[in-house]
Amino acid sequence: MIIGGLQKTTLIDFPGKLACTVFLSGCNFRCPWCYSKELVLPEKIINQPIIEEKEFFDFLRERKELLEGVVICGGEPTINKDLPKFIEKIKNLRFAVKLDTNGYNPKMLKDLIDQKLIDYTAMDIKVSKDKYTGFFGACVNVNDIDASVKILKKNSETIEFRTTMVPGVHEKEDFLEIAKWIGGPEIKYYLQGFRPEKTIDPSFEKIKPYTDEWIKDVAKEISPYFKLCQLR
Repeated sequence: MIIGGLQKTTLIDFPGKLACTVFLSGCNFRCPWCYSKELVLPEKIINQPIIEEKEFFDFLRERKELLEGVVICGGEPTINKDLPKFIEKIKNLRFAVKLDTNGYNPKMLKDLIDQKLIDYTAMDIKVSKDKYTGFFGACVNVNDIDASVKILKKNSETIEFRTTMVPGVHEKEDFLEIAKWIGGPEIKYYLQGFRPEKTIDPSFEKIKPYTDEWIKDVAKEISPYFKLCQLR
């Protein structure tokens, strides 16, 4: 496991908690619109400074009286087989844990939930279900993505779904398909604007993002499928 970054304080990434965010390097997806290539691409990761695990846990011990939670994101955290042990060490310091995931590893996700190692989960829905194979090829099994969606929908009080809206990748019709797939009376779904900067595929840096008004219109159209659907 490689710790590629640490945001020492966040008020927005863990609902209801003052937290820090730890970034784990490495990802099995290659979303062309991703702007975190230093956490995704091996040739970039190797040139990034690494935070030693001891340094991270020393930081947590120093902040025990200030912070309430730890957000674990990436990259994709669940590619790391030792993630459960890493989270267990965080929980032993009495921090709540939020996991950000692309949903590719439903078995680990279910185990983490069943063992009460994570308190909140945010899953990125990249595209509508029928488009996963076209965008990500054989490296992504859409059945695994769907299994993760079903697992999280059974734990609706402590989860959220979210999508980064990219022109040329997503149209309004896609969000209706996503809503039918992941929606539910207790489900929270957040729509995020695309940032055309430092993308894995440089051509995406030339794309003009959707306006907030356009995103809000989409949210309004699909909101009947959710407890909450809004722009973040």
